[in-house]
Amino acid sequence: MTFSFRRTTALLATSTLMSLGTLTGHAHAADQMEIMERQIRAMQAQLNSMKKEHNEEVKRARAVLAHQREDAENNPYGQRNNYIGSHPQSNAPLITVRKGTGGPDIGRPASDRADITSWSDFQRATAQDEEVTVGGVKIGFPKGRPTIQSSDGAYALSIGLAFHEDFGGFFNSGPRKGEARGAFNSFTSNMRRLRIPFMFRYKNWVAAVTPDFGANHNDGYVGLYEGNLNYTGFRNTILTAGYFQPRVTEEDSESSNDFFTLERPSITDMVRNIAAGDARFSVGGLHYEKRWWVAGYFTGQEWGHRNGSDNGSTYYGGGSSSTVDSQTGGTLRVAGRPVATKDWDVHLGASAISAFRVACNTGTDANHCSRSTSFGQRPEFDIGEANLAATGGISNAAQVWAAGPELGVRWNRLIVKGEYYHVGVQRSGPGLKSAGFQGWYGSAAYTIFGDPRMYNYKSGAFGAPGVSSKEEFNPALNQWGALEVVGHYSVIDLNSGLNEANAKNVIRGGQQTVWTGGLNWYPNRHFRFMLDYSHFIVSRSMQATNLYGRTGNSIAARIQAGF
Repeated sequence: MTFSFRRTTALLATSTLMSLGTLTGHAHAADQMEIMERQIRAMQAQLNSMKKEHNEEVKRARAVLAHQREDAENNPYGQRNNYIGSHPQSNAPLITVRKGTGGPDIGRPASDRADITSWSDFQRATAQDEEVTVGGVKIGFPKGRPTIQSSDGAYALSIGLAFHEDFGGFFNSGPRKGEARGAFNSFTSNMRRLRIPFMFRYKNWVAAVTPDFGANHNDGYVGLYEGNLNYTGFRNTILTAGYFQPRVTEEDSESSNDFFTLERPSITDMVRNIAAGDARFSVGGLHYEKRWWVAGYFTGQEWGHRNGSDNGSTYYGGGSSSTVDSQTGGTLRVAGRPVATKDWDVHLGASAISAFRVACNTGTDANHCSRSTSFGQRPEFDIGEANLAATGGISNAAQVWAAGPELGVRWNRLIVKGEYYHVGVQRSGPGLKSAGFQGWYGSAAYTIFGDPRMYNYKSGAFGAPGVSSKEEFNPALNQWGALEVVGHYSVIDLNSGLNEANAKNVIRGGQQTVWTGGLNWYPNRHFRFMLDYSHFIVSRSMQATNLYGRTGNSIAARIQAGF
C-alpha cells in the first residue's frame, strides 16, 4: 500500500513539471505562475485525499486484527467449533428460544412406534416446531415427541409414548347348554399397549428400541415391540434390519393411534401374523412417493418365540422351547394413489405374505420335528376373552400364504375403505389337501368437527383427524377438538373342506361376523377417547366355547395418549 502511494506521488510530480515546461515555451510569465499555482493546489488536494483514504484503510485493518486477537483470546476452541459446524457469537446468550414454522403434521397424533425419517426430513421437522437451545444443545418436540439433539441435528435422542387402556365388557353373550363359558367378562380392563419408543440417531443411521409394558392380551406382560437398525440415506427410503413390524395390509401400515375402532378387522390381524406382526425379525425396506408406495421384507421368528419359560412371552402364539427350526417368510405390499386433490383421495393397493417354511417343533420323538399352524380370532375386543372362531392345529403345514387387494376413498370429511384376503395352507402328507380360508371388511369414518382424516403417503394409509392449537378443547372459548363417527363390517371364514371324505381335510373353524359402530373424540393431538359397540355372530366351530354357534354384544372404551 505504501509503495503504491509513493509511485502515485512521483507520477503526479513528473506530470506537473512537464506541463510547466510546455507552458514556459508558449505563455506569458504571469499566466505561467497562475497555472502553476492551480496545478500545485490540485495536486495537494489529491494527495491529501489519497493520504486520508490510506489512513482509513490502515485503521480498518488494525481493527480487524484487534477483533481477531480478541476472539482468539475469548474463544480458544473456535477451530473445534468450526470443525463441528458451530459458530457461536461471543455475545450470544446461553439459552435461546426459537419459534417453529408449523407444518402439515401439526395437530395430528404421533406414531405408536419410533419415528424413522431421513436426516434431512428430521431437520425439517425440527424447524417446524419450537425449540430451546442450551449451550449448543437443542431441546424440542418435533411432531410432539420430546427430542434432544446436537446443534446440527446429527446426534439426536427421542422418547415417545403410546398408552392404550381398554375397559368394558360383554352382555347377552352367554354359552348354550353344553358349551364352555369362555372368558367373556361382563366388565374388566386391559393395558392394551404401553410402549415407550426410543429413537437414537446419528445422521442417517437410526436405532429404534421400543419396549412394551402392555404386551399380549392380559395385564402384566412385558415384551418388546421393536429393536432394529435403520438407514435413511436414500431418497424417501427406509432400510431396516432387526425386530420390527413389517408393513403389510393397509390397516397394519397405520399406527394404532390412528385406528378407526379399538382393534383391527379380524382378517388383517390374521393375515399379518402369518409372517409379520409385532416384534418380527425382518430385513427389508420401504420406499414412498406422493403417488405410490412399496415395501418388502424377509422375515423370521417373533421375539421370544423360542422362549419356553413363558408361553405368553410373544404377542401371538406363545413361545416354545421345542422349536428346532425357526420359521422363515416374507411380505410384499404395493400401493398407489391415482387421485389426490384437496377434496378427494383414492387408494389402491395389494398385499401378499407367506411363511415359506413353518417353524418345526419336536414332540415325543426328539429325533423328528413337525410343522403345524393354526388360526383363531377374538370378536374384535381384546381384553383376554376366548376365541370363538378358531381352526385348531393344522398338521403337516409346509407353507402358509395370503394375498388380496386394498381400496380406500376419501371425499372431504368421509373415508370409506376395505380389504379382502384369501389365506392358503399347503400341506404335505398322503391324502392331505391344501386348506383355504378368507375374510374381508368394509369401514367408514366421518369427521363431524375438527380437521378430517387425510391420506399419509409416507405410510400408504389413512391417518387420524387433526386438532390445531386453535381448536384444542377449551369450552370457555367454544373449542371442542375433533369428533368422528366410525363403523365397520368384518367377516372371517375359517371353514375349509367341510364336504371332504378324509376327516383330516375337514377344518371347521367357524365363520365370524362383527358389526361395530363408535365415536372417537380428540381433545388435542396427544389424547383420544374411544367408545365402540359391537355385535358378533359366529357359526359353530370345533371350539369348546362354540359348539352350536354363538352371538353376543360388547361395549368397549379406550383412553389413549401419544407423544
